Amino acid sequence: MRKEDCFYLGKIVSKYSYKGEVLVKIETDEPEIYENMESVLIAMKGGNLVPFFIDRCRLHKSLLLRIDFEEVKDEPAADRIMNHQLFLPLSMLPKLEGDKFYFHEITGFTVEDAVHGNIGTITGVNDTTSQAIFEVEKEGKQLLIPITDEIFIGLDREKKIVKVSTPSGLVELYMG
Repeated sequence: MRKEDCFYLGKIVSKYSYKGEVLVKIETDEPEIYENMESVLIAMKGGNLVPFFIDRCRLHKSLLLRIDFEEVKDEPAADRIMNHQLFLPLSMLPKLEGDKFYFHEITGFTVEDAVHGNIGTITGVNDTTSQAIFEVEKEGKQLLIPITDEIFIGLDREKKIVKVSTPSGLVELYMG
């Protein structure tokens, strides 16, 4: 399976026991939905995603999963996967309702501004900064629009439209 067809679940951050159990810091608001997984994909050296099957998986503290893999039964085996990233197929993401969305699902959506109308198409979302940003392209120009409660109004999944109300001057800054 390719990384593009998966979502990042978390990273193995430490060993839990001498029997190979590991702790995974997961990136989610609802860690409990991942407690009963049967397998995950681990990004190995070179970037290959390798399936690992799970004997037991349970929540440990707030955002940690304690995982006992079938293939990892001692400390040296746990050391080999330490600090590796875990992925799951996109099909395993829970469906979101209303105005909640996953960043990957809105790529290609049209951005409609309350004042300017159609201001382009979302080419991606930059979430490496402290504030996530819509990357929007129109007529070869790129607009960067912060994703805040004040700017994001809503979305229409059927029509593939993200509705925003940009601050005065933002669109002109990029399009002018």
